[in-house]
Amino acid sequence: MALDLHALPKLRDGLSYLYAEHVRVEQTTEAIELRDKEGRTSVPVAALGVLLLGPGSTITHAAVRALVDNGCSIGWLGEQGVRCYAQGTGETHSARHILRQAELLCNPDTRAMVVRRMYAYRFGYQPHAELSLNQIRGMEGVRVRDTYAEMSRTHGVPWEGRSYDRSQWGRSDPINRALSAANACLNGVCHAGIVSGGYSPALGFIHTGKMLSFVWDIADLYKTEITIPLAFQTVAESSEQVERRARLACRDAFREHRLLQRILPDIDALLDLPTPFEVGAEQSSEDGTFGLGLWAQLFEGLEEQ
Repeated sequence: MALDLHALPKLRDGLSYLYAEHVRVEQTTEAIELRDKEGRTSVPVAALGVLLLGPGSTITHAAVRALVDNGCSIGWLGEQGVRCYAQGTGETHSARHILRQAELLCNPDTRAMVVRRMYAYRFGYQPHAELSLNQIRGMEGVRVRDTYAEMSRTHGVPWEGRSYDRSQWGRSDPINRALSAANACLNGVCHAGIVSGGYSPALGFIHTGKMLSFVWDIADLYKTEITIPLAFQTVAESSEQVERRARLACRDAFREHRLLQRILPDIDALLDLPTPFEVGAEQSSEDGTFGLGLWAQLFEGLEEQ
């Protein structure tokens, strides 16, 4: 059987994201083009993970098709932090990853296992096996609050808690606006990585019930390491234009922390994903054929009942 050469997406080799506002986005040969009053800028779509469009932006149908065909997500950022997504089918034709994700999620024991792994990743150590998930969640809440307090002391930025009102965005304090801008970039890059790897953004393990639940699960792995310190440092330097400066700082921080190289391997490790060449690993091919191992297991279970 011919191997699916799209099974190994190269998210790590691309650019994390590009933010643009007050532009018209059109398709050109093998690229998209950003047009504004100052001229035109060509962007190769194959190297781009996320295109973030700010206020005053328009995009053509052909440009959207070119982006999603190349595994690039499109995010719209409003003036009040409102965000929605468009996405293609990612850069793999195999359903192996999403099947594994669904398998682990649907079993309460394996779901709890993945949740514990996610918290262990955040803590940097494995919580004691006797601790309940509620106790671990409490530990995580303390860890995040301590991080905010530590960053506030380190950078001399007042901190009164994570609070903002989207309907009155301008009244939010600078640190909350900086955190929102940085986390929006982080969510966008994680979302692009999830789709690129053939996972579902909706099938979350800690967060549930939303179309971006798994995005939030994965983004939370990196917030105390990357976006929280970045936001406090941005505000410490100046309280002017914090959203724009936080977005620009994210680009450098993602490269410094090698985020694109980490997202997919981290997800694979959390889900204990077998390699395509291990016995029993199912692959779906482009012609729609698939292995019967899963169906055989299901029917065996029905027959035993």
